[in-house]
Amino acid sequence: MRYDDLLGPLRQRLAAPLPGFEAHATMAPFDRHADPSLLSIEGKKARRAATLVLLYPGEERAARLVLTQRQPTLRAHSGQVSLPGGSLDGEETPEQAALREGWEEVGVPPEAPEILGRLSPLYIPPSRFAVWPVVAALGVRPAFVPQEEEVAALYEVPVADLLAEGVRQRTERVSPIPGQQGQRFAVPYFALAGQEVWGATAMMLAEFAVILREAVR
Repeated sequence: MRYDDLLGPLRQRLAAPLPGFEAHATMAPFDRHADPSLLSIEGKKARRAATLVLLYPGEERAARLVLTQRQPTLRAHSGQVSLPGGSLDGEETPEQAALREGWEEVGVPPEAPEILGRLSPLYIPPSRFAVWPVVAALGVRPAFVPQEEEVAALYEVPVADLLAEGVRQRTERVSPIPGQQGQRFAVPYFALAGQEVWGATAMMLAEFAVILREAVR
């Protein structure tokens, strides 16, 4: 999947109505797929945050995106594989916050990427964040500089892997959600870069995968 062939169709598809919960539910853990209100930001007293879905060309201009593994010492979602991101500061927009976090976490200058659009916002019950994923593109591979206090590892993932056969799998995990704590569930995940990408990041990538498939068909 070539980076240069992707941007126009992807920008156009992001401007249209988004699949939202329908896509999120396919990768929702701990039975959250059963009730749309659990993932909706409506009526929630939540902290605002943004994540960055950064697209760029790799070898032979194949489109890639970057994921990070959070340090095990972090308070929220420690050790998980995620998109770069974090809380909105003051009056920041999701776009401004996503680009700032890309700079702080992986060293991508905030003025460099081009914003293509947003994915659907998502509520994350364990950390009580309302998250807006922002899709952006950069025409050259960034010179990544991971922020060691937050980032344990960095993974450059071919975008085409999101649509690959067998990329969606399941494993068993213990729920951290109040009312379910201690219960074990079969949890879906993306098998990407040798890692299990699950939870909120998997739900965001599930929506991006739907949009990606529709954009390039």
